[in-house]
Amino acid sequence: MKTLISLFMISIMFLALPKINYAQGEAAVPFLLLAPDSRAGGIGESGTGLADNSAAIFWNPAGIAFLTGTELSITHSNWLPAFNLDLFYDYLTYRTYVEGIGGSITGSITYMNFGEFVRTGPVDPTPIGTFRSFDAALTLGYATKLGTDWGLGFNFRVIHSRLSDEAVGEEEGTGVATSVSFDIAGMWRVSTLNIFGAEFGNRFSIGANLSNLGPKITYIDQAQSDPIPTNFRLGFAFQLISDEFNSLIYTLDFSKLLVSKTTKTVINGNDTSTVSESDEWYQAIFTAWGDQSFSEELRDVVTSMGLEYWYGTPGDFLFALRTGFFYEDPSFGNRKFYTFGAGLRYDIYGFDFSYLSSVESNHPLDDTLRFTIIIGWGSIPDQVRGFPRGI
Repeated sequence: MKTLISLFMISIMFLALPKINYAQGEAAVPFLLLAPDSRAGGIGESGTGLADNSAAIFWNPAGIAFLTGTELSITHSNWLPAFNLDLFYDYLTYRTYVEGIGGSITGSITYMNFGEFVRTGPVDPTPIGTFRSFDAALTLGYATKLGTDWGLGFNFRVIHSRLSDEAVGEEEGTGVATSVSFDIAGMWRVSTLNIFGAEFGNRFSIGANLSNLGPKITYIDQAQSDPIPTNFRLGFAFQLISDEFNSLIYTLDFSKLLVSKTTKTVINGNDTSTVSESDEWYQAIFTAWGDQSFSEELRDVVTSMGLEYWYGTPGDFLFALRTGFFYEDPSFGNRKFYTFGAGLRYDIYGFDFSYLSSVESNHPLDDTLRFTIIIGWGSIPDQVRGFPRGI
């Protein structure tokens, strides 16, 4: 049991979530919450309202409904660099528009490597072998437009977690588990919006994504199953500047983890004990909004925002600069950091990177770098630097 507990703690530690409340600390496979791509990583890990590249599979799959063409990307990052651990993740995405079905099909693979561990006996600490641990997810999706201004997206996901490949001692199960989940998302990207005589069509969007809806994941036995991290995101994006050579976009995201617990009192003879059980996902999407006071519910919402500036001619050479800020209340995680990033686009190729700098000194997330390589073809040129036009 100690081995599985240690591995489970490592699997949640990599997100650097020192939660005082129970929610994120008791959700399994937290790698599903990890902001996976460099572009959104550079704008404060906010992308739900923007969602205009293949990484929208994570942020808001409905955003892909407004895109044409085909895109392939891969992201790599060494995680928690301050700890010098063998932790890294890779994120592969693919999307392509299929005219015959009136939308885009999408796919992604997320892989989180926890490194190599030494196996010992239940009593004797003498090493008897080694094993590697990882989490992975395969996601398939579909996105389509509902009229001119509305997009709808769905994902289906298979989750596989391999914390330990053997049972330890008298344990009934191993540290290997598999589950499934799905996402549903919407996007409103208005094509015509006139405010006080100024036209903002194709420059403003609102997106929402309800992700990781699915059953609990079981490592040992059904009684010890853990919920997966169901999450709600609401995002906004506004293109402040748009001309022949310049584009400036502001993004703002709010997110909340929808994991909730029910406390029960168990009476056994003269003994009384309190037992906490995690709600099922179809309960938690409602109960997670009311298991605290109203002020605590507001403080439990994570806020992130960013700015992205593009210079260049769409379809030719483009250069981007990005910055952002991520805020989590001190009583609900206390992650606060600045992000910076840059990007290049030339012809069908692109490259992005992002850098994370924590507000607190010696934070484990400090100096986190993400690198993304992109290949995209067949899209309207404007799609590579912001909101698409003329679709």
